[in-house]
Amino acid sequence: GTGSGLGSYLLERLKDRFPKKISMTYSVFPNHASAQSDVVVQPYNSVLTLKHLARDADGVVVIDNTALDRICADRLGLESFSFGQVNSLVATVMAASTNTLRFPEYMNNDLVGILAGLVPTQRCHFLMTGYTPLTFNSAEPGGSAPVSQVQKTSVLDVMRRLLQPNNMMVSLPSREGAYLSILNIIQGEVDPTQIHKSLQRIRERRLATFIPWGPASIQVALSRRSPYLPSPHRVSGLLLANHTGMHSLFARFVGQFDKLRKRNAFLENYRKEPMFADGLEEFDDARETVVDVMREYKAAEKMGFG
Repeated sequence: GTGSGLGSYLLERLKDRFPKKISMTYSVFPNHASAQSDVVVQPYNSVLTLKHLARDADGVVVIDNTALDRICADRLGLESFSFGQVNSLVATVMAASTNTLRFPEYMNNDLVGILAGLVPTQRCHFLMTGYTPLTFNSAEPGGSAPVSQVQKTSVLDVMRRLLQPNNMMVSLPSREGAYLSILNIIQGEVDPTQIHKSLQRIRERRLATFIPWGPASIQVALSRRSPYLPSPHRVSGLLLANHTGMHSLFARFVGQFDKLRKRNAFLENYRKEPMFADGLEEFDDARETVVDVMREYKAAEKMGFG
């Protein structure tokens, strides 16, 4: 609870102090199975934090530990992996998503430009992400042999792999539901005509299903690479997407929360804190906020949304 509690507190204070500033968080969600957690009150902490992420952030890049472990095991073929290697996946996404801010072009060169095309409503600002090709050093520390399971890095291959569920860093059914928006940030030596051809192939193959009431298009931002960090791949890509399947993630946390709340289990330590001394209304308010977000994502799948 230290990370989620401190992060929520900082986010709330920043929102109060700088209400007109755009804020974007990279939030690592816990493993799905509560049995895998060392903290029995994890469902409480998750829902309490989700309230602040829903109210105080303008964009939330959702990453979960279950997906990170799966990528290390399945995509990178690692039988065992360290916290440093898992954290390097998160760092890769953070660096790639801010690449257009550090090496600005004529589009997507600030947070407003990035989020404007991804967030259709105030509540629906939770984004899924994916990156390809993933590489990091196989030995720690000082390892120099890069680990990668990807051979082809043409523009089409990169954009096609970005839409594959096993490359997503959040575990939700992306084959179900629909995309509200997609932004691909492509790095490397890319001819714009390759982008147009790749988008045409993706459209022909119907690799992405969009909501019926909005534009069915993939935004693409071309970005330069840092001259100080050589890459073994000619082209790499990051996906930032808003997907209605995000409601299933919230439903999972609410379900775990309700199991504990119905029994009033493990609430003693919360009651010792000043903010919960007069009652546990904060728990109910947080749950209602998460349910509202969940309902809005579910409603966004229908034609009459809005």
